[in-house]
Amino acid sequence: MSDSGSKLDPRIVRSKAALRDALLHLMSQRSFASISITDIVKQAKYNRGTFYANYANKEALLDDVISELLKDLVQAFRAPYEHASSFHISELHANSVKIFEHVHKNAHLYSLLTRSDALPVLREKMFASLKDLVRHEFVHEDPDIDPELSAIYSNHALIGLLFHWIESGYVHPASYMQEQLMKIVTRRPTRIKTAPNRNREKPAP
Repeated sequence: MSDSGSKLDPRIVRSKAALRDALLHLMSQRSFASISITDIVKQAKYNRGTFYANYANKEALLDDVISELLKDLVQAFRAPYEHASSFHISELHANSVKIFEHVHKNAHLYSLLTRSDALPVLREKMFASLKDLVRHEFVHEDPDIDPELSAIYSNHALIGLLFHWIESGYVHPASYMQEQLMKIVTRRPTRIKTAPNRNREKPAP
């Protein structure tokens, strides 16, 4: 097969990029639900025929935007162990954790999607991607722990931390988040001290 036959037509690449950019521009101004295909093609300066040549509907276009983002997310998640047959979590260096760098590099897009009505789609697809990754690439050696439940627990924790950081406006640098994640993972307490005033009535608002 020739090189030209193995590559996407540049016109298709350009039109898809223009449609994605148009959707994101419109989503920065109003809800995804209120955006029509006519709005998208008008913003992209293409016609409806071009849109339907690439996407079945606007949901497919949004899925393309998120899927491209999550490809990089998965690659960033793999970074600490990509070339290892096994690894000790306690021996990982914070700078080997790349997932926060990925999010920060795409901060504008993550912030836009998080503020939009597309947030549930983003969260669902992010969780599914990381859960599948953990289930298929990690071998759990403790027979007492259900590997699927372990994957669900750890991924909810990580995704919750990521979205908290995004929604805070990236109040901490990526390096700080990497360091904190490693401390949280490696220093899980086996004993929790309860506050002496925990049973006191809270003041009325």
